[in-house]
Amino acid sequence: MFYFNVISSALFSLFFLTGCSQTTANPDVSASDKAASSAVSAKAGADSGEGRSGALSESDLAAAAKAKQKKEAEAKSPPASSLDRLKDGQSTATSASDPLKDVYFDFDRYDLKTEARDILKTNVEWIKKNPPVAIEIEGHCDERGTSEYNLALGAKRAQVVRDYLVAAGISAERITSISYGEEIPACTEQSESCWAQNRRARFVVQPRPAS
Repeated sequence: MFYFNVISSALFSLFFLTGCSQTTANPDVSASDKAASSAVSAKAGADSGEGRSGALSESDLAAAAKAKQKKEAEAKSPPASSLDRLKDGQSTATSASDPLKDVYFDFDRYDLKTEARDILKTNVEWIKKNPPVAIEIEGHCDERGTSEYNLALGAKRAQVVRDYLVAAGISAERITSISYGEEIPACTEQSESCWAQNRRARFVVQPRPAS
């Protein structure tokens, strides 16, 4: 009986020590696993989110790059004609970024005002610095009056601007003109301020034809 008690005590002690060893070892393993898991989570977080590609497919990235290239190309390209803009569903108003600015006229007039001449001087300087380009001048009117009358008035407005450019030293071969009359307004509201925006001559930059 004495030996049985001794053996039982020894086995119990051995079992207790083994259990303590496993219990003390597990926290170290658990901490290591947690550290590794945290590192993986941190990397996953770094590869996703705003400004990262983790949530975007290759097609999404390609579409975004194509849209950016198109926007940059449009910013660099010369202004299209008012008719082209109208067909494409774009605004026919001249953009602030266009190098050549519109000149405006009083109601039922085609003579150049002082402000128009100042704008034309700046336009002439740009045209002289860019000899590879040709210019088309568009004549526009507000909606008041008949279509036939406004086509003729628009032609006179385009012609007086063309004459100014030629007198300023621009080759006549580089300049063409066209009248749209009242057909392609920059502003469609029926008010005096809007009509004033439509009484204009607009410049369109084109490639210069080969001589």
